[in-house]
Amino acid sequence: MARSRQKVIITCAVTGAIHTPSMSPHLPVTADEIADAAIGAARAGAAVLHLHARDPRTGKPSQDPELFEPFLKRIKRETDAVVNITTGGSPHMTVEERMRPAATFKPEVASLNMGSMNFGLFPMLDRFKEFEHEWEREHLENSRSLIFRNTYQDIETILSIGNANGTRFEFECYDISHLYNLKHFVDRGLVKSPPFIQSVFGILGGIGPHPEDLMHMKRTADRLFGSDYEWSILGAGRNQIPLATLGAAMGSNVRVGLEDSLWIGPGKLAESNRVQVERIRTILEALNLEIATPDDAREKLGLKGGHAVGF
Repeated sequence: MARSRQKVIITCAVTGAIHTPSMSPHLPVTADEIADAAIGAARAGAAVLHLHARDPRTGKPSQDPELFEPFLKRIKRETDAVVNITTGGSPHMTVEERMRPAATFKPEVASLNMGSMNFGLFPMLDRFKEFEHEWEREHLENSRSLIFRNTYQDIETILSIGNANGTRFEFECYDISHLYNLKHFVDRGLVKSPPFIQSVFGILGGIGPHPEDLMHMKRTADRLFGSDYEWSILGAGRNQIPLATLGAAMGSNVRVGLEDSLWIGPGKLAESNRVQVERIRTILEALNLEIATPDDAREKLGLKGGHAVGF
């Protein structure tokens, strides 16, 4: 009897809060641009769309629910993709600000950072010199003294709100300690199985992007959670495609998108989220892996369904 192929969930992180509009003309900023980018990624094979919002005039990251609503409604109307709303927002925001969109719109999935950490964006100042808006330079420079706050109380509060709304979480783990923090909440019964672990590699302040770092995260997750978790790989910058490929070959799901990397090759900006999804899809299919549909993702992650969201 033929064995069924592994179904890989592709998440696309559409715009994020790390990069600024001056870094790439292809980074979506307005509601229409974000919706177009997300819909294109979904049509290319992304089952999950991870979404942030930006001020349409300046491109500055924003957690104002009014900026989320227009693109959320278009995405729901024009795709069947699973919507994943950030609770990370930006490291420069308060936890109360960061929670507002997910609390308002009750998505199927929300992201949740699993520990406080240094979050160093300032090395990008060596690459990017000219900025249209002053906030962009400040955004990078201020990360020299920035602690991205995610205390146990913060995490518990976000979990409680999400659990009450039927929202599951993409647990963003930037280091080994974050896996132990997640295990703490699993043991307390605040996290339902299977947790969806997004291992993040290559952010200054978190675990590095070496293949041995990926192996260490996988070994630790296996020891803590056994086989009762869904694993996904996020490689920042030029590590996006290589680490996603390595992870998928080991059984992981994958995440791409302009939030995590502006590039499609050495020195070449990605012109859309769609082209990054198409690139990783080509690789996955060459590995004889099946691309998960939105309904496959809902089944694997135990989601409530698109009919039960608040938008």
